[in-house]
Amino acid sequence: MIILISGASHTGKTVLAQRMLEKFKIPYMSEDHLKMGLIRSGNTNLTPEDDYKLTDYLWPIVREMIKTAIENCQNLIVEGCYIPFDWRNDFDSNYLNDIKFLCLAMTDEYIETHFHEIKNHASEIESRIDDSYLTIEGVKIDNQAYRDGFGKRGEQIVLIENDFESTINNLLENSLPLPYGRKLGDIR
Repeated sequence: MIILISGASHTGKTVLAQRMLEKFKIPYMSEDHLKMGLIRSGNTNLTPEDDYKLTDYLWPIVREMIKTAIENCQNLIVEGCYIPFDWRNDFDSNYLNDIKFLCLAMTDEYIETHFHEIKNHASEIESRIDDSYLTIEGVKIDNQAYRDGFGKRGEQIVLIENDFESTINNLLENSLPLPYGRKLGDIR
């Protein structure tokens, strides 16, 4: 089973992936790690700020990693913001049957009332060197883009409206498929 987690920056994709790793004991791959490895190794001239170009550059690599994992019946969580809105077009039904997708997105109201918390939790799993660019308006625009882009394609969007922890815990308890080779009683 492949679980794809997308969404705007600061929505908790990495937090969810880490908690899924801990609960289900299956690995996750952060697209940010792949991005920085390719940038730091000199395999691309792109920079961390080249978001749209990075999606075009990284997705073909990630897509083929996903296919390989499915062909080998391996579980993998892939999290990141470099998953194109039309990602399903790259897989036939044999692959799609083994992929669960979700997009985390915050409502404008949540962003307005919890912006301080969003900034404070930005480095919960991975250290962010500089978050000074982060503004309420920027976060709202980014989240709206993901809600619109994936929403127009009928993808599952998990809205963070009131409480981040409750939303994440609900996903972990009720909404995610069991990985290959796992039974309900195996997960505690």
